[in-house]
Amino acid sequence: MTAAGRQATRQRFDAPLAELIAEAAALRDSAHGRLISYSRKVFIPLTKLCRDVCHYCTFAQVPRAGKPVYLSPDEVLAIARTGAAAGCTEALFTLGDKPELRYQAARDALKALGHETTISYLTAMCALVRRETGLLPHANPGVMTRKEIAGLREVTASQGIMLESTSERLCRQGGVHYGSPDKHPAVRLETLRLAGELKVPFTSGILIGIGETRDERIDALEAIRDLHAAHGHIQEVIVQNFRAKPDTKLANSEEPDLDDLLRTIATARLILGPDMNIQAPPNLSPGVYQKLIDAGLNDWGGISPVTPDHVNPEAPWPAIAELARKSADAGKLLVNRLPVYPAYVRVADTWLAPDIATRVRRMSDAEGFARNDDWAPGNTKPPPAPLVLVRGVDAGIARIVERATSGERLASNDIVRLFAARDADYRHVTQAADALRRAVSGDVVRYVVNRNINYTNICYFRCKFCAFSKGRTHEDLRGSPYDLAIEEITRRSIEAWDRGATEVCLQGGIHPDYTGATYEAICQAIKAVVPEMHIHAFSALEVTQGAATLGLPIHEFLAKLKAAGLGTLPGTAAEILDDDVRSIICPDKINTGQWLDVQRAAHQAGLRTTSTIMYGHVETSSSWAKHLLALRDLQAETGGFTEFVPLPFVHMEAPMYRLGTARPGPTFREAVIMHSVGRLALHPLIPNIQTSWVKMGPAGAAVCLKSGANDLGGTLMNESISRAAGTEHGQEFPPHEMEALIRSIGREPMQRDTLYRPVPEDRRAASMIAADLEPVVLTPPRKKAAVG
Repeated sequence: MTAAGRQATRQRFDAPLAELIAEAAALRDSAHGRLISYSRKVFIPLTKLCRDVCHYCTFAQVPRAGKPVYLSPDEVLAIARTGAAAGCTEALFTLGDKPELRYQAARDALKALGHETTISYLTAMCALVRRETGLLPHANPGVMTRKEIAGLREVTASQGIMLESTSERLCRQGGVHYGSPDKHPAVRLETLRLAGELKVPFTSGILIGIGETRDERIDALEAIRDLHAAHGHIQEVIVQNFRAKPDTKLANSEEPDLDDLLRTIATARLILGPDMNIQAPPNLSPGVYQKLIDAGLNDWGGISPVTPDHVNPEAPWPAIAELARKSADAGKLLVNRLPVYPAYVRVADTWLAPDIATRVRRMSDAEGFARNDDWAPGNTKPPPAPLVLVRGVDAGIARIVERATSGERLASNDIVRLFAARDADYRHVTQAADALRRAVSGDVVRYVVNRNINYTNICYFRCKFCAFSKGRTHEDLRGSPYDLAIEEITRRSIEAWDRGATEVCLQGGIHPDYTGATYEAICQAIKAVVPEMHIHAFSALEVTQGAATLGLPIHEFLAKLKAAGLGTLPGTAAEILDDDVRSIICPDKINTGQWLDVQRAAHQAGLRTTSTIMYGHVETSSSWAKHLLALRDLQAETGGFTEFVPLPFVHMEAPMYRLGTARPGPTFREAVIMHSVGRLALHPLIPNIQTSWVKMGPAGAAVCLKSGANDLGGTLMNESISRAAGTEHGQEFPPHEMEALIRSIGREPMQRDTLYRPVPEDRRAASMIAADLEPVVLTPPRKKAAVG
């Protein structure tokens, strides 16, 4: 930067404080919106010895006879387990800088522990805590070599070093860093640079009030900015205010006042930009949270419910519930993050070691924050309703909802913003979706009496989310391979009709011996024995494969299936209509364009289809938005979709979860809001939003029915795909139980057929007195010649 440019920068930061912080807050809001984050952590002081003698520090101690120099592994684990039990996600290791270079006692203690260096022992303890408790370690060991940073990267989610200052003057005699070789700016900047080269999510920051000038503060912030510009690894910057402590050389020194702290926070925001995460420790500035927020920070740092701030033990942590309330008073929504921030979570394979990346994915939600519940699709009990702390709804959210309810096509970023809604904004979105549901479909909740018939679980595709399909003789996951005889398919169809069903839903794996004639023959066989049964069958993948085996265009094959008795198609095999995601979860499957082409061809042939989304694995809300808009646009063109069905990813037995590459499904908030945003984003083109009792559970489905959904789907009789993946719910939801659930939320049940028409009374009567199902027969694999 030129001298004139530097002078202009300094003048900008000398502007009146009110102007400065207003600019900083607006810049922060442009990237972070209403969210303010914190990390729920436990602090583990591995050692309080340090070779440096900073003149303001009370953390560093000297060896004392009879007092252990390092925490033992058992002591480390005990602290970590206490944190895990209190819901912490992070284990922050605090320690002095390389005490073995100064103290024989440290060298002796390390030797007894089987290590030569403090960082070697730290690395082992991070691995131990990660392995035994599941907490994600963050390490602040001071200056490190490339090898030390790389070693810690294998066992930590993030690392950090406070730059504090770039003032060499403070390292000279009389300065606070005199006698502290690890506080030399060049040494610390080199550690920061190495971390960037090694792609380690890193924390840094400045300490104000230790004798530096305002220009020196700006120099330090600009140095951090430049390192981040080069490597992209500085995930947070701390602006920490010096606090005078007894028994230090600066015990009687003046502390920076509040205006000085606010000006520095705002300056940091303006230098580091809108996206940077900037924090100021709340325990060092109690009672002024609103002012700190106004100055431009977006993070409170680490807050522990179980351990003190060992660096500032005189300053207790605020209670997290109180911090949430104070943040809400300032219009901000407190959200728990992991030690690695969302931007890095979303590309975990780039920034984290494989084992750490797996753990981070399993602990994160779709936005990259910490999961806020332990619910997973298939669980029987939803979490409690979320607290609403903030007053008022975000004006931008309100405007988006208003446009959606008027029928306007939303932009992708508008939909992403709705998905991110929390607290009062979440309540507004779900309530608006429910009001729109009432306006569109009244208080009637429809359902269909149907039977699932999955005719084979043998599949030569290798979708990484599927726990249902098997190889021809492979018995991994749940159950054995089977290939139903046509007689078993027709027997189940007859039994379903006798039990009041109006629909059979048929889907299966892509059996290597099946051809299009096989699918045609299945339809013909069912219609021959139960001519009035509606056949809802064959995903877009099955249609594509069947057409290819006969050498027919898609539209001609669909015509053959329709002539054979096919009534409608399920909108499965959609997963996520984003080819970047599909290339990860189902690379050999049809792409987005091909899926849409099958739906378009079906609609043009007079075959209605459902539409689905499978979410909560590797994708983000931007992919959800692409998916919804693709459905909306096709519906505007053809009008052929009957409903939208959100299908949360069931992770338990899914291969990609077992391999550590997927999240454990959506959080409950995400699952519910998918129904709400689906209602809003697809209005008025797709009027029916269905909730899956199999995935959500009856109680969860009831919540969705009060958040925009108007349909409870099918009774199913033989649900097997979700159960193969690990759900806990039964294989059937009988009509009388469905109706009891619907009435329990003050709504009116109504049986429908596949096309949303009322069913004849004799069908409903038969469904209410259905006999128990006969045992199913799973025909073992066999060579199956094409039929026809």
